[in-house]
Amino acid sequence: MATAMQNMMIYVTDSQKRQLRRQARSRGTSVATEVRSAIDTHLAGVSADELALLKPATRQAERDIQEMIARLERANKKLDAILAGRGRRARTA
Repeated sequence: MATAMQNMMIYVTDSQKRQLRRQARSRGTSVATEVRSAIDTHLAGVSADELALLKPATRQAERDIQEMIARLERANKKLDAILAGRGRRARTA
């Protein structure tokens, strides 16, 4: 069910407006969506300091996940080679 939106006028600095536009553009959203997200974050009790800590942690988690994927792909290739080798021997025997 869609939530009814309420119009609200807020004042921001030029710098805040530029940053909001840049962030919205990079995320493929609108400035209004970014403002609502910031409000939700604030109302949930997440501080700017906590958000700053999450950014590097999220980047590290992404790197770790990519490394795990690469390791799994290498392991799958090795297993495929082993299984293919066993299949060839079994057929020729």
